[in-house]
Amino acid sequence: MHTYDSTDHQAVIALKMLGVETVANADSGHPGIVLGATPMMYVLFRDFLKADAKHPTWANRDRFVLSAGHGSAMLYSMLHATGYDLSIADMKNFRQLGSKTPGHPEHGEVPGVDATTGPLGQGLGMSIGMALAEKHLHAIDPEIDHYTYTVVGDGDLMEGISHEAASFAGANGLNKLIALYDSNDITLDGTLARSSHDNVKERFLAYGWQYLRVDDGEDLSAIAAAIEAAQASTDRPTIIEVKTVIGLGAPDEGTNKVHGSPIKGEKLEALRDFYNWHYEPFEVPTATYERLEETFGKRGHEAYANSARQEFVESEIVDYDFSELAKSYTTDKSIATRIIGQQIIQDAAAQNKLLWGGAADLSSSTKTDINDTIAFTAETPEGRNVNFGVREFAQGAMMNGVVLHGGTRIFGSGFFIFSDYMRPAIRLAALQQLPVTYVFTHDSIAVGEDGPTHEPIEQLASYRAMPGLTVYRPADGKEMITAWNYALTNTTGPTIIVESRQNLPILDGTESADVVRGGYVLSPAQGETPAGVLIATGSEVHLAINAQTKLREQGVDVAVVSMPSTDLFDQQSAEYRESVLPAAVKNRMSLELGATLGWDKYVGLDGLAYGLDRFGLSAPADDAMAELGFTTDAVVSAYLAKFN
Repeated sequence: MHTYDSTDHQAVIALKMLGVETVANADSGHPGIVLGATPMMYVLFRDFLKADAKHPTWANRDRFVLSAGHGSAMLYSMLHATGYDLSIADMKNFRQLGSKTPGHPEHGEVPGVDATTGPLGQGLGMSIGMALAEKHLHAIDPEIDHYTYTVVGDGDLMEGISHEAASFAGANGLNKLIALYDSNDITLDGTLARSSHDNVKERFLAYGWQYLRVDDGEDLSAIAAAIEAAQASTDRPTIIEVKTVIGLGAPDEGTNKVHGSPIKGEKLEALRDFYNWHYEPFEVPTATYERLEETFGKRGHEAYANSARQEFVESEIVDYDFSELAKSYTTDKSIATRIIGQQIIQDAAAQNKLLWGGAADLSSSTKTDINDTIAFTAETPEGRNVNFGVREFAQGAMMNGVVLHGGTRIFGSGFFIFSDYMRPAIRLAALQQLPVTYVFTHDSIAVGEDGPTHEPIEQLASYRAMPGLTVYRPADGKEMITAWNYALTNTTGPTIIVESRQNLPILDGTESADVVRGGYVLSPAQGETPAGVLIATGSEVHLAINAQTKLREQGVDVAVVSMPSTDLFDQQSAEYRESVLPAAVKNRMSLELGATLGWDKYVGLDGLAYGLDRFGLSAPADDAMAELGFTTDAVVSAYLAKFN
């Protein structure tokens, strides 16, 4: 039983006012949630959250995600008051250039922020990923034992990802997950009833969650009792609906006017009068710091000191050895790169027991099951095959949460065309520099009979445009090994590996050490200076080799460059890039079964970007490719028409 006195109520007001003043000082931000949801934040941090401000990343701490990331001023106020490296000067620098207090919480920029949030719903998805990681690791190492908490708002729960992710959490019994729902019935444009009539209780009960309700969001004892009840759950995640008043105490309380408009001038004075607050702006009473230090601080310091898992025992990154597997990829074979990916996954999983992954209900097609393990379920959390279900967006967000949690290495998969469903999560992975691996198969019009709805066209170009993301489209088994080794050992950001459905020949030269550079000369010209260069990726590399042979028969001596990753190629030195694509060689032709956008960077103004700037069609793969000009003869004719 937790009790609260006048010092606690004063602390809640202090934190509310600090957040409101932070927003007012910046003349930018969201004060409404600060005034409505701070009490639940205070109770959570004061009495439940197990974390240490002096060691903000220790392995066995509780995780906290503010999914309603627009409430960053509320979180920063709480982090400041509980001793994290966030000063009043930082609060005064809110939303300013180079500050430690950006407009939405950013992992890696702000101490104590466990996830970058803001795009609504994704924080909930990431918190579910954290709870997934905790449950899996606890089955492997019982010393890993903690809760994951998240604060969500009406907007979070309207986003489609909340349905996907919450359904997964319920189905997999993630009982160490507790969501505090700031239920104020207001959205940015007006009342919630304008756009949603959901029964949140029935909705979450249907997912398999425990549902609890606190009728008064200012009742600290009731909030504490609900969190205690949530912690007692042994088989279900819990959502606690806390009824709040947005902007409580402000002249515009209870309306959308207070959602994202700073409270200043006379309205700020009226708010001060409502709370009988007579301290100077940005002044926090000493008693507030002391109360949080004797509760949150003392509990966290002791938990850290006594924890057997201040760091994860094993590293999720290992030095992989794929040399034996590489020997099997001989030039007399033709294998789809998705099948090769399956073989690499088995080899990698045998070498790293902390590697796990799954698919959006497509593992039989993406070939991503780990054979020597079982599925992760509520009953078998040690399993390394995650059945994400037909939930691409949630899969992406949950994988981000798994990586943010730490301790394991995860991959997810799906058809390349449906990567668009998880693009916002991939973007947050790139923004947070999370080493997530995405396996996207069925990468071109060679999908065939399924037709244009399932045939990627613009995806390669669009993902290459995303900062911080590495896209690999390997040509064969040896390039695949390089791509996978990069993805599984990289620590600076996410990697997409794009794999073929159709068989591709194993090529000479793809074992080159330069594959990791993203682009290299696979088949040089016969003369010292080539007459031209064919640049290809993935399934088009062997097409370029065939075209090279035919062009030579006609007296045209071209080189072939394999470019599995334009991102990595662009990072190479100017000297290396010149050695692969000599400036003196103007006759350059790129070959890729996708949009030509971006290829002018490599072929130049005088070159030819040969691809598809239209949607695909439904036909057997060979017929589709012939119809759209991806045959050896068509490529040779296009080259000669352009350059001879």
